[in-house]
Amino acid sequence: MRAVVTRVLSASVSIDGREVSSIDKGFLVLLGVHRDDTREQAVKIADKICGLRIFEDDEGKMNINPKDAGAELLIVSQFTLYADCSSRRPGFTEAARPEISEPLYELVVKECRDRGFEVGTGEFGADMKVASVNDGPVTIILDTADFMKH
Repeated sequence: MRAVVTRVLSASVSIDGREVSSIDKGFLVLLGVHRDDTREQAVKIADKICGLRIFEDDEGKMNINPKDAGAELLIVSQFTLYADCSSRRPGFTEAARPEISEPLYELVVKECRDRGFEVGTGEFGADMKVASVNDGPVTIILDTADFMKH
């Protein structure tokens, strides 16, 4: 799994001109599921997201986790994170099919909620418009291939 985690002052998702979810201070998470990903990867990446210490303490150091910062999460499914760009037209064969990716995406959302976070979402498979006011900007890329074996 891949997650692009951006610290935001606010973020929202709209579908067909209608806002479906929004957060104030927190993380906008774009989440991609690889075709070989498992429930174990979903749980692990949720744990990493919820534990990232990228909010500033009183000394201006990134040392505060999202729970202690009072942060919310907005998690949006994005299969394009597994784009193969070896040619000019990206291919997406590494991205999981919806029957695999949707339950794993939902598991990440559930795991974050189970850890006490308010979690907004987009709509799986929809054409979404995502808006955000980045804070910093601070953007972290998490990839389960970097911290666990498939």
